[in-house]
Amino acid sequence: MGPRSGFDAFRALADRRGRPGVRLLDALTEAAGSGHGPAAAWAPDVAGRFGLPAAAGLGPATFYADLAAPHGRRHVRVCTAAACFAAAAGRHIGEVEETLGVGVDQVSADGEVSLQGVRCLGYCYAGPACLDGDTPCTGPALAAQLSGRALPHAPPIPATDVTGAPVVLAGVVEGQDAWQVWPDVLRAGAPERVLREVAASGLRGRGGAGFPVAAKWAAAGRSPGTVVVANGDEGDPGSYADRLLMEADPGRVLEGLALACFACGGRRGVVLVRSEYPRALATMRTAVEQARADGHLGRRVHGTDVDLDIEVAEGSGSYVAGEETALVAGLEGGRGCARPRPPYPTQHGLWDAPTVVNNVETLAAIPWIVRHGGTAYAGRGTPSETGTKLVCLSERFARPGCYEVEIGTPVGRIVEELGGGLREGADLAVVQVGGPLGGFLAADRLDVPLTEADLAARGAALGHAGLVAFDRRVAPEEVLRHVWEFAAAESCGACSPCRVGSRRGLEIVRAGQPGAEYERLLRVMGEASLCAFGRRVPAAVRSLVHAFGDRLAGWDR
Repeated sequence: MGPRSGFDAFRALADRRGRPGVRLLDALTEAAGSGHGPAAAWAPDVAGRFGLPAAAGLGPATFYADLAAPHGRRHVRVCTAAACFAAAAGRHIGEVEETLGVGVDQVSADGEVSLQGVRCLGYCYAGPACLDGDTPCTGPALAAQLSGRALPHAPPIPATDVTGAPVVLAGVVEGQDAWQVWPDVLRAGAPERVLREVAASGLRGRGGAGFPVAAKWAAAGRSPGTVVVANGDEGDPGSYADRLLMEADPGRVLEGLALACFACGGRRGVVLVRSEYPRALATMRTAVEQARADGHLGRRVHGTDVDLDIEVAEGSGSYVAGEETALVAGLEGGRGCARPRPPYPTQHGLWDAPTVVNNVETLAAIPWIVRHGGTAYAGRGTPSETGTKLVCLSERFARPGCYEVEIGTPVGRIVEELGGGLREGADLAVVQVGGPLGGFLAADRLDVPLTEADLAARGAALGHAGLVAFDRRVAPEEVLRHVWEFAAAESCGACSPCRVGSRRGLEIVRAGQPGAEYERLLRVMGEASLCAFGRRVPAAVRSLVHAFGDRLAGWDR
């Protein structure tokens, strides 16, 4: 029999610490959406209902974008991120503002309409995009859809396997059912088998850091109090792979999470879904209920002595909150700021419990690895970086969509053969690889294998492996400014090198006056920032300057 309510185990864990955890964020989200003014007007009352001081409510309410943004009775979120920016050279933002009669991050005088600028809605293949409430609108006719002159348009994600034997797209493109591995593995009572196969596979995290999965699992020490988190806070603009998996094959994600919990000795799993993915959130919650009904979760699962509880939690709008220490802080009900490491979450994570964080794509690969064997997975990709990877192509490509490819596939082949080059014969200027903090490659420098090591040698990064194409309509200076705007807006503010550096960097770029201060700023951010966000900004902007060459002369610091 399944638990009385999905969050009982986590509520007990939080209550032992005297904090409500995500219940506080859920209550703050409800209050923010009521349109009762700035956070100071309602956040203290929400905190008081949980017996907490006003600061416990004001902290997250003024940190997370979804809570801090003003809300009207009709709330629209417009994507300002890289793929949508490249699709319309940023013009769609002004068109949306004119159509709605309200500026970004403002609410109309009568409280009827509000507009929030967000950084990626997961429609990078069909941008530019908006969410009108929870209704997606995409494409060149965005303003017409918002005004009612055209019906909302949001095509499904095109998904293609080019490996011949899909791993994570097995359910999406071949209709293979999920939950085929879990019952037998569970009844065999051999968690070491799961760990052994994952270790043999060489699987690395697919969320950006690329850490060996088996090593992270082992670091938790098989404590029965271990919590495993499926990180669906896919914040990298240009990537929508996790949204595809959560919406089209949620059972596979949950099965991978269950296998990870079993291997780590944990009885609790969490799926964190970003608020910008309302359909994925609903689909994952339905999938958890179905898994309970089918006996895959609950008490004494499949007649064994294993208890497993999985809950789905909603994010509140923050890029950095996808970093594992910031993610833990958010699940505890606090501001999603990065924390110093050590201690690592695998020793002291959620409520001090050992916590393992893997992203959605990583976990979706686990059932295939356990079923076919780690050696079979290790035989794919390259000897040093094994397996397959989901690569997302943005709207500028002739054939945008999500492709499962072998690690090591040349980026040029992905761009030209799979993506078909740019739509309407446009000239490619640069390609952004791996998100806003990944890096840029010039159009004539795509002869690089899709691996962490090879991309790093070119100043880029694999990250989520989203590829955003910029054609020559967009001026190089605008792309540079866009990167700094993202950095300034999304810095969590936990450390001064990133907090001050990102804002000052944006000021310098807007002024168009690079110099010694700019050079020093990049060096300090890269060396002294607390987490990878601040440390990656200098590398990203340097790769952009290198990719554009003479077109960004003077910024090559």
